[in-house]
Amino acid sequence: MSSPSDKPNLHLVNNDDTAQDRNDISAESAISQPILRIENVNRIVDVADEPLQILYDVCLQVAKGETLAIVGSSGSGKSTLLGLLAGLDLPTSGSIELAGEAISAMDEDARAFVRAQHVGFVFQSFQLLPNLTAVENVALPLEILGRQDAVALSKDILDRVGLSSRQTHYPNQLSGGEQQRVAIARAFVTQPAVLFADEPTGNLDKSTGDMVADLLFELNAEHDTTLILVTHDNQLAARCRRQVGMDSGRLSEKQAG
Repeated sequence: MSSPSDKPNLHLVNNDDTAQDRNDISAESAISQPILRIENVNRIVDVADEPLQILYDVCLQVAKGETLAIVGSSGSGKSTLLGLLAGLDLPTSGSIELAGEAISAMDEDARAFVRAQHVGFVFQSFQLLPNLTAVENVALPLEILGRQDAVALSKDILDRVGLSSRQTHYPNQLSGGEQQRVAIARAFVTQPAVLFADEPTGNLDKSTGDMVADLLFELNAEHDTTLILVTHDNQLAARCRRQVGMDSGRLSEKQAG
């Protein structure tokens, strides 16, 4: 949202100028509309018949095209938060809007439809289907959407991530870095509005992790995707324009630098 000093000066202008100013303000409002908004989100689960609160009154807004890192120690609630943001689970209370859709009020079928339209997800453990080849894994979300060009698009993006020669290999025939590149290709192939990544370099050695991180940010820039990632890696987090921290289920903004 613009500060008062950023607003156009509407004094001593003719009607055409005033109309143009109004159009500029409307355009700015549309641009600044968050792609993701959560308000007062709580998450409580039952453990041994006792309630355990994982998230406490979490509020967050993320702009379109933003890169955001969620950092925090193990058990702080950051992966739980990521799953809620992506519509993989529901909060106990509070509201979540993704791409203008109130996903916290939806059932699983409705959330799955929104995810298919707007979301890509990269998991730490890759989550490739073992009985499908690389190109079949990447094509799967497109086929779910009924795309006739699913295989062609999947081959193109596998070429983009440097795996054109590995398209017909199964996951157990690929290295960890190659599997994660397949997972990244699968996440980007639908050109999602938001890409979520849960510890995307966590299972990789440093050299391979750096290569995967480079690819993630390159594709993010090419597609103008909003990127939200969870990581323990401070170096990876620092590559994001914005960082927030999770501590015992509570979210706080971190200062840049």
